[in-house]
Amino acid sequence: MPTTILPKSTGPHRIHTVLMGRQFKLEEAYDLLVKQKGAVRYRDAYQISLAQGEAWVFNYGVVVCWNIEETARKILCRELSTLMTEHLDGYETEQFHYHITQNNEHSQSDNTPIKSTNTLTIHNDFLSLPNNNPLCRLALSHAFAQSAKLSFFEDTAQQVIQQNSYISKKLAATGKIPLSRNKLAKLRGVLFDTSSDISLHFNLLDTPEFFWDYPELESDYQQLAKYLDLTPRIEILNHKLATIHALLDMLASEQHHKHSSFLEWIIIVLIMIDIVIYFFPK
Repeated sequence: MPTTILPKSTGPHRIHTVLMGRQFKLEEAYDLLVKQKGAVRYRDAYQISLAQGEAWVFNYGVVVCWNIEETARKILCRELSTLMTEHLDGYETEQFHYHITQNNEHSQSDNTPIKSTNTLTIHNDFLSLPNNNPLCRLALSHAFAQSAKLSFFEDTAQQVIQQNSYISKKLAATGKIPLSRNKLAKLRGVLFDTSSDISLHFNLLDTPEFFWDYPELESDYQQLAKYLDLTPRIEILNHKLATIHALLDMLASEQHHKHSSFLEWIIIVLIMIDIVIYFFPK
């Protein structure tokens, strides 16, 4: 069980959520985090305890830092960046604040249900935690990490839609798409890659399996997930994916039309050659 005790003070502490890339190289991440840094693993998350604060590292490329000052956070992210399968050029971060309201600061040391006299409250990006138990912070970190990953999916889908919005406009204005068959095929490949990448990783946005082991913590996770608008954002992302799929269908139809037209011209040319040979024999 994790035993990190975060300091309790009158001033608020900071939570930084860092989206580093697509995902970590699992075997190398395990070697660095567990064998070298002594991290504790909870399914798809690792807890790293630092001299000040703690970090929760998620397999899908997100790090949630609790009360870690900037220099230490940058050093940690620099170390972790070497483990990414595809890291981002610039890290995307989100920041919240929190304090701990429970007087009793000991951490859970066995598998008994976690109880607290207070409840989690969230207002204006400020969290009042009911206790100083690291598993409670892990439950909340799951929501923060999912929100960061969802933002990445949202931006990716939106960029693809905006970059290709001219196609539908050209089709509406001229009745045709001004792209060659080769460019159409490449564009379909890009759209399909974006759509499939998001769809394949969509299960990351489900309720984490961690709560199978700790169902008493799921209410805190659900409360933060609701505050972060995870469900409506996922619905909007589904609409964006539907737009990409519609664009894919339109391009497939246009590519088929171009191919059919090409075959028709080949047939016409062959018929003309046959006619010429017939009327002008050697």
